[in-house]
Amino acid sequence: MYAVIRSGGKQERVSEGQRVRVELLGVPVGAEVGLEPVLVVDDAGSVRATPDQLEGVVVTARVVGEELGPKIRAMTYKPKTRQRRRWGHRQRYSTVEIVTISAR
Repeated sequence: MYAVIRSGGKQERVSEGQRVRVELLGVPVGAEVGLEPVLVVDDAGSVRATPDQLEGVVVTARVVGEELGPKIRAMTYKPKTRQRRRWGHRQRYSTVEIVTISAR
């Protein structure tokens, strides 16, 4: 059984026991969170995709840790005016482990 979940504006295909990196959730390590399913395929091959079919489906995950993504560096420059600006960004992520995908 696997599911496609939505978290942070992105979608990810997950199955039970899998570890996934999602955008920062803001919950402490060890807490359980519910993730929104977009699509669920069970072992028999039946697909649940409409909001009515997904009404009873619950995907729970446990937050395992937090990590940082790659450093992104950027710069703007305007010639002849001595105008320069350099900045960087490093995205924070939550690592979650999928505990259960239950379809009621």
